[in-house]
Amino acid sequence: MDLTNQHQAVVVLSRALDQAGDALATVHPDDLDKPTPCEGWTVRQLADHLAAAPEHFLQQGRGEDVDWSAGTGVDPDPAQLTSHFRTHADDLIHHWHAQPDDQVAQADWQSAELGVHTWDLVQALGRSVPLDDEVATRGLAFMQQGLTADNRGEAFGPEVEAPEGAGAYERLVAFAGRSPRRA
Repeated sequence: MDLTNQHQAVVVLSRALDQAGDALATVHPDDLDKPTPCEGWTVRQLADHLAAAPEHFLQQGRGEDVDWSAGTGVDPDPAQLTSHFRTHADDLIHHWHAQPDDQVAQADWQSAELGVHTWDLVQALGRSVPLDDEVATRGLAFMQQGLTADNRGEAFGPEVEAPEGAGAYERLVAFAGRSPRRA
């Protein structure tokens, strides 16, 4: 994995978006009230948050104010959430391709956010969705550069110790404050 290749950040973000969209596509209406690793959130809330992420990233990229707590505003029907996500995911990748070389490495924080929440959703659903280790590895490297015990806010709990031999996603979610043993 090449963490120095700036454009690799956009390639990995594209894969993070693909796997998040694939995870959203596995949500069924009878899953919406299930709990998730995001404390106090149901699958409905997590799926809506995840589906809104590319749109929020685009708003931020255009310099607009972003209400990170706002959802998609679409019916919580899983098919509509997936469609909303995929439309804005395509737009987000086009946005990144138009950015100057010195800016594209910032796509890694979006991969981190998507990686953590995709893992959350997959765990909540108990379904097998292939997860790309490079998404987790790049996301973790980005988070470790700036996320400290003092600036975690409400979004991230204190770091949890990852088990010995932990995989890329287990290390990512442990750093984000989730128990990687949840399944």
